[in-house]
Amino acid sequence: MDVRELTDESERRETVPILRQLWDDAAPEEVLEWTGDDEYHLFGGFVDGELVGVAGVLVAGVLHHARHAWLYDLVVDEPRRGEGHGRALVAFVERWADERNCEYVALASPLGKDDVHDYYQEQRYEKWGYVIEKEL
Repeated sequence: MDVRELTDESERRETVPILRQLWDDAAPEEVLEWTGDDEYHLFGGFVDGELVGVAGVLVAGVLHHARHAWLYDLVVDEPRRGEGHGRALVAFVERWADERNCEYVALASPLGKDDVHDYYQEQRYEKWGYVIEKEL
């Protein structure tokens, strides 16, 4: 798999249908907008020139927390799931984060997504707490 950062709008637009498989309640223009944020890094995974998966990452060091690469979006195109592309993207993000002096790669995952939690635990991610939020 060839993984590269996607920075211009035409590249990001190509990722929208795949990202909407994760964020199906978001409008295409909304997805395009957040992928263009200066702090958001969008990576595309390509096999034989075909975009098969994407990963979106923000680097943050907040107050007393160590420097983290927050994996906000990881999606493999549905027909290509189960082929190892997600693992390849996660491995890429881990290397990328390490090169930027991040101490952790972290993510939030909704309750009830046991298959997603198992997926990450198989890759040695530890479930250690909850993300608690309130919509305003």
